Amino acid sequence: MSVKRKHRSQVNSKKRFSVAPLSPIPPYRLKLAFSILSLALIGLMTRVAYLQLIQGYALESEARDNQTKKIEPLGKRRSIVDRRGRLLAFDEKRFTLYADPGRFRFPGDIKGIIRTPEEVANKLEGLLPITNKKLVRFLYRQESGVSVKLIEGLKPDIASNIRNLRIDGLDLEAYPQRIYPQDDLVSNLVGFLDYDRVPQAGLELSFDNELSFSEKSRSYRFGRDGTPLPNDIEPGVFAVDNIQLQLTLDARLQEVALNALRNQLKEWKAKKGVAIVMNVENGELLALASTPTYNPNRYWEHKPSLYKEWSVQELFEPGSTFKPINLALALQEKVIEPNGTVYDSGLVNVGGWPLTNWNKKPNGLLNFAEVLQVSSNVGMVNIMQKLNPSKYWEWLNSLGLNKTIETDLPGAVPGYMKEKDLFIKQPIHQAVASYGQGFSVTPLKLAQLHALIANGGYLVNPHIKKSIRDQSFDSPNRSEMNILNPKVTQTVLAWMESVVEEGSGKGVKIDNYRIGGKTGTADQTEDGRIYTSKICSFVAILPIENPKFVVLVAVDGPRKPYAYGSTVAVPVAKKIIESLIVIEKLLPVNS
Repeated sequence: MSVKRKHRSQVNSKKRFSVAPLSPIPPYRLKLAFSILSLALIGLMTRVAYLQLIQGYALESEARDNQTKKIEPLGKRRSIVDRRGRLLAFDEKRFTLYADPGRFRFPGDIKGIIRTPEEVANKLEGLLPITNKKLVRFLYRQESGVSVKLIEGLKPDIASNIRNLRIDGLDLEAYPQRIYPQDDLVSNLVGFLDYDRVPQAGLELSFDNELSFSEKSRSYRFGRDGTPLPNDIEPGVFAVDNIQLQLTLDARLQEVALNALRNQLKEWKAKKGVAIVMNVENGELLALASTPTYNPNRYWEHKPSLYKEWSVQELFEPGSTFKPINLALALQEKVIEPNGTVYDSGLVNVGGWPLTNWNKKPNGLLNFAEVLQVSSNVGMVNIMQKLNPSKYWEWLNSLGLNKTIETDLPGAVPGYMKEKDLFIKQPIHQAVASYGQGFSVTPLKLAQLHALIANGGYLVNPHIKKSIRDQSFDSPNRSEMNILNPKVTQTVLAWMESVVEEGSGKGVKIDNYRIGGKTGTADQTEDGRIYTSKICSFVAILPIENPKFVVLVAVDGPRKPYAYGSTVAVPVAKKIIESLIVIEKLLPVNS
């Protein structure tokens, strides 16, 4: 039995490990496999050729469109800054929020779900300056499928918070908004843009070309991870325009001048006022304050009559502040001598017109410094009568009294003076001109004429632009030759200093600083005949030993008694001068 089992197991083992004999693969099978692979390869090559040769251009264009981002210009505008870089006007990005209630969905919502206005309003709570009730009521009134403007003027941080909510149906659109951070400090000068960003006044209008820069749509490509691709980038696509319009103005001094003017207008119940600070050597304007004024950020709340800059757009009779100019002309023509005198009887008759001093009193024998100290009208008439009327008119004409002042300030108007024939034939015109009446100039023109005395006889062009496009203002700022002899101007400066030391300008005196000045109180007319109000003014030059600045203050229409240049304009000038000394680091005489 055991031998049989052993034999049987050996037989079974041989059966399990038997190997079938090798036989060649039938040829038809090889041909079938080769045909299948060949057809697949041909199909693949055909597809590649189709994509490359036929659809290649279309696919490349589609890829570029998907990878390329097009940036549309916002139409931004360059900034305006003062001489120290303080912003006066700039563009800031704002956003308009649009809503389409028919598309309201939150992140992760299943397709087909539309959120209610209440749900969206709850998400927006605290982000918009409107209540939930009003927002919900507004959204329910809107037609589904139509985007409507929900609110505009959103700041970038608020827009970012809304964008982070990722609510479908809420869309943000960026736009630039002009901001005037100093409010009404320089509004009469800088001006404003209207709702459509069209300049309407001030430097925004006169420097529109310099402040605007042309932009075109720009495109650049991104990789899959959002990285900009280095190829095909347009030149300048990442360039930033950092050009600014820099003014000669000092906002600190401007603030002092404007506040001092406002306080004085309130004190004297006056109509308006202007203050000017100008560098006598190059014509730079450090302050140009006018009041009343307006807030350019809310210009629509103010009368258009406030948009003007009085210093260059309105005329006034300078009165006694013009007397130093007349004395310089008399000295230049040698009809008086520096140490001469004139007699003031208190009354002089010219062509049947009786002319008196401001206080109706005589002053007796005066030297020319005393003429300015007591502001003698009669003395000035007697002095200027020594000058040939034709020559006198020619001098006034050569000084540009009837011309538009050369300046970059917008809206400058020409002065007014009598025609030459009328001026010569009727002596009264020469007589009243001797104490600054019968003709009209802008406040800025008067400041320019006093700078002529201060700088040794050169006529400078007042200007407000310091630099733009990284280039300094390079227009000619002063006449090439002396209009007046420097010795003449030095003499007049000494006389003007005596006005501050001993005359009507005492109120501006500051210890250890030499200041010259002249007060003025001129009657004003509306129709050339009826005197309705007066302008109180004061012009200062400092420091006398080395003149650098002219300070002019004029206040129109004070309605309280005893309103004169010495009581109304001088206090404003003193506050300005005190700040000017600190800001410009002017050293005292004894230093």
